[in-house]
Amino acid sequence: MALLGQDQERPSGDAAWTVLDAANELGDTFTVDACRRVIDADLRGESPAGSDIAVLSAFFG
Repeated sequence: MALLGQDQERPSGDAAWTVLDAANELGDTFTVDACRRVIDADLRGESPAGSDIAVLSAFFG
């Protein structure tokens, strides 16, 4: 998905913030939690869990 950045294996922290804002507005706590984990991993320089990537990818799908 283009929104998640150039490397679909690891979405950028910016993309996770975008999804986080939208999920917050919709009250989607499952997606909010996944976004926070992706953002935390990005800040630590680590790869986020594949399951969290799938949640972000599916949000707009």
